[in-house]
Amino acid sequence: MKYEKLLPRFIEYVKVNTRSDENSTTVPSVPALVEFAHKMGEEMKSIGVQDVHYLESNGYVVGTIPATTDKKVRKIGLIAHMDTADFNAEGVNPQILENYDGKSVIELGTSGFKLDPAEFPNLKNYEGQTLIHTDGTTLLGSDDKSGVAEIMTLADYLLNINPDFEHGEIRIGFGPDEEIGTGADRFDVADFNVDFAYTVDGGPLGELEYETFSAAGAVIDFQGKNVHPGTAKDIMVNALQLAMDYHAQLPETDRPEKTDGREGFFHLLKLEGTVEEARAQYIIRDHAEEKFEARKALMQEIADKMNANLGSDRVKPVVKDQYYNMAQIIEQDMSIIDIAREAMENLDIVPKIEPVRGGTDGSKISFMGLPTPNLFAGGENMHGRYEFVSLQSMEKAVDVLLEILKLNNKVVK
Repeated sequence: MKYEKLLPRFIEYVKVNTRSDENSTTVPSVPALVEFAHKMGEEMKSIGVQDVHYLESNGYVVGTIPATTDKKVRKIGLIAHMDTADFNAEGVNPQILENYDGKSVIELGTSGFKLDPAEFPNLKNYEGQTLIHTDGTTLLGSDDKSGVAEIMTLADYLLNINPDFEHGEIRIGFGPDEEIGTGADRFDVADFNVDFAYTVDGGPLGELEYETFSAAGAVIDFQGKNVHPGTAKDIMVNALQLAMDYHAQLPETDRPEKTDGREGFFHLLKLEGTVEEARAQYIIRDHAEEKFEARKALMQEIADKMNANLGSDRVKPVVKDQYYNMAQIIEQDMSIIDIAREAMENLDIVPKIEPVRGGTDGSKISFMGLPTPNLFAGGENMHGRYEFVSLQSMEKAVDVLLEILKLNNKVVK
């Protein structure tokens, strides 16, 4: 095995339930993330990472791998998130399948669920590789414990296996609550103190991402008037009907299931209520700034038109921005994309540079003044029971990080 401790490290990490909680008001959102951060801090210290500290203000555990070169090169940060997504994460029982043939159906434990290449053609990319998958009852947690394991393995390699490897100063950080969109809200750029960073939080081999959605959330409250249905004519106002009428005025084709690439959407997440009052929750996404602003404006325009027809303000939208397309920041200095692309090409990995139909912690961190694109961590089918990751992809992720460090030595500040 190329990196002896990578697989056991990953297996150990995913067995710990660190599912974040979007309804929590604490930072981090669950105590398990605090415990896991301290566990990561102790491991960092044990392998020789310096200045390891846990930040109470944001739930990050951070440490330093000192430079081994006298050259004045840029300081690099590497970031991964410790939490897992909104799917069962209790009792994760990872299964290891060696030398997969690329065509067989994979039984997920005794759950009755299967990974079938007919349904998941991405399996065909992994012929001859070692796959780690679920037992069908939980997610795996490759998003993003693959990234955590890869960064920790890199640190171990640099400090203990090949301490003569030449590199500048590296800061590593593991954070909470990425999956609920709040993990980077309090990221401390000054404490991290690097010139640029990468999140190691992408999907399959070769992903290199610096263009994300811009994102907003919308809550629409509908106020009805409830009277007996037998005498309701020209009196009743059904709040649930108002919600349906509102939704019907959004572009029918601008939904997640009907869009791809750079096409944005409105996504109805939740609708609940009664005749008297109802509430709809949406997320709004687009890559282009002008289209993003137009989508947000449309939410208010529909409400204004309905209220004018109703003769009172019964439709009340509140729209709040969540994060922005980090390409606006990264494109000011594409050298950090160029160096990652070159690193992959040097290792015969084809870079896959495509817009992300989502966001990463790097979206927020970039707008805080620290350019932070996203690198692949290897996971596939993330956020559910069909999640799996290739050991070889994780090994190559470590290889890419090492190659980035080599190439960075050529760039003097």
